[in-house]
Amino acid sequence: MSDPAFPAGSPRIWQVGALCRAVADSLDARFNPVAVRGEITGFSRAASGHLYFSLKDATGQIRCAMFRRAASLLEFAPQGGELVEVFGRLGVYEARGDLQLIVESISRAGQGALFEQFLRLKARLESEGLFDAARKRPIPALPRGIGLVTSRGAAALHDVMTAVQRRAPHVPVVFAPASVQGSQSPAELIAALRALYGQAEKGLIDVILLVRGGGSMEDLWSFNDEWLARCIVESPVPLVCGVGHETDFTIADFCADLRAPTPTAAAELAARPRDAWMSDLQAAAAQLQRAVHRRLDVAAQRTDQAAARLGRPLGRLAAQEIRLGRSAHRLRHALQLRLEREAHRFAVLAPQVASAVRMRLEQDGRLLDRAQLRLELLDPKLVLQRGYALLEDADGRAVTSVGATHPGQRIKASLADGTVDLTVTPPALI
Repeated sequence: MSDPAFPAGSPRIWQVGALCRAVADSLDARFNPVAVRGEITGFSRAASGHLYFSLKDATGQIRCAMFRRAASLLEFAPQGGELVEVFGRLGVYEARGDLQLIVESISRAGQGALFEQFLRLKARLESEGLFDAARKRPIPALPRGIGLVTSRGAAALHDVMTAVQRRAPHVPVVFAPASVQGSQSPAELIAALRALYGQAEKGLIDVILLVRGGGSMEDLWSFNDEWLARCIVESPVPLVCGVGHETDFTIADFCADLRAPTPTAAAELAARPRDAWMSDLQAAAAQLQRAVHRRLDVAAQRTDQAAARLGRPLGRLAAQEIRLGRSAHRLRHALQLRLEREAHRFAVLAPQVASAVRMRLEQDGRLLDRAQLRLELLDPKLVLQRGYALLEDADGRAVTSVGATHPGQRIKASLADGTVDLTVTPPALI
């Protein structure tokens, strides 16, 4: 009997669950079983053992689920980016109305496009030496500060800050935010790292953490950027990369000084617990105290031994007084002998010294007489006594030439018994 509210030929009204079951039945009849080739993306393994992922190609994508029974039969561990062929049955997950492929088996069909790109870049950078173990640096045990690069508000930021606050609340964290997914992410990550490099050069941080939570290969693709890899290698301080889960690997992991399986593990590697440092300090203090006690015990034993050897102080003092008296007697005797030898030597040398002095005085007297005679011979007064005169002008300069005079000039003539003032007259005409 027809419903009068719906005329003949109108569409049937379905219950949602009934429609989902009908669609599932149609898919099962039309397609199942089905084999599909595609690239794995968004791969995850649930705690129950079930596997969840999607298969994609250039034009489409489909959700997949592989339950624990079938997953336990796999001969390899699937991962994002792999090109696989799966066998299973199409169905509808009625709770959400989603089309999904229930996978019964998986086999490798080659590498996906992203994974092949990853492998090519990895091989090239490895050939350039960016992954060499020789350039890896140890993480400082007691950093002055920790640099952190991740997305603002991300779970990774909360995990790292919580771990550092729990383990080493005294260590400051310098946060440089950057997006960790999308086309703009590599440039922002590089800019954030550059900012922290400046802080490292100022001595404010000693280690840098580059972290992100888990995700598909596409989600983590920013950390496979070539220029980000080269920027990581240029870090002036050790850099820890904690991107994704333990099974996720990126180019950044290979370039970093240390790879951490998770962001929390990265924080734990960079921040040793304060309690461990306190325990080490207490152990060192106890060891130092034991060493001091041993040293004091040894000193006390040496003191006891010295006291036993010293015996009674008065006896030692008397022995020292006797030794001092003997030394004083020997010293006085030696001094007396030295004085006597010097006196005898002086008595022998005194006549010789007197004779030498007398001879030297006589010799010096003769030399003095000869010098006095030569000096007297040079006395100008003796020349004046022979009738010569010394002529001087008004300024006291000697007049030695007629050309140095002029008529009317006043000249003083010095004779043997005095001076005479003269006036120069013109020469007489002949």
